[in-house]
Amino acid sequence: MRQHADDAGTGAGLGRDMYRVNMIVNGEEVDSDVEGRTLLVHFLRNHLKLTGTHVGCDTSQCGACTVHLDGIAVKSCSVLAVACRGRSVTTIEGLASDGALHPMQAAFRDNHALQCGFCTPGMIMSSVDMVRRLGHELDEHTIREQLEGNICRCTGYHNIVKAIQCGARNSAAATQQSAAARAAPAAAGR
Repeated sequence: MRQHADDAGTGAGLGRDMYRVNMIVNGEEVDSDVEGRTLLVHFLRNHLKLTGTHVGCDTSQCGACTVHLDGIAVKSCSVLAVACRGRSVTTIEGLASDGALHPMQAAFRDNHALQCGFCTPGMIMSSVDMVRRLGHELDEHTIREQLEGNICRCTGYHNIVKAIQCGARNSAAATQQSAAARAAPAAAGR
């Protein structure tokens, strides 16, 4: 378990209302003292140094701060860190496994679905949640509708939509391969 002191590591701010926060972040248990007003996005970026989650608007409008809280996409600029006690948070840094990009991350790369990249982590986290909720066969209209609340100021969304469709298909294939791999030892033992 990693323990984290306050932002400066000097004890500054301990006179304020401080709260102990413990949660699972990207599969790792973390424990820290934070001010009650600390937003999840600032906890992730400033305390844990997970800077893939971006602060774009601070008003829950742009989606750059999207993470998964207990598997569901949330805008971390609208969630207090203390509200996440005992819960599980996944950031863009936690999607890849065993050195391999998540299928949605790979699809964004392969389909050139980014320009400056600022919105990309939030877009990917929202897209993974979209596939979880709606399945692997997503049409353009559904994707564009579901992306409402995720703003990209660089692209026309065309390649983002293509990437999400590709990532959804690739996620389905990866799920099927994983299920087949788990089933193979059981079938061999018969």
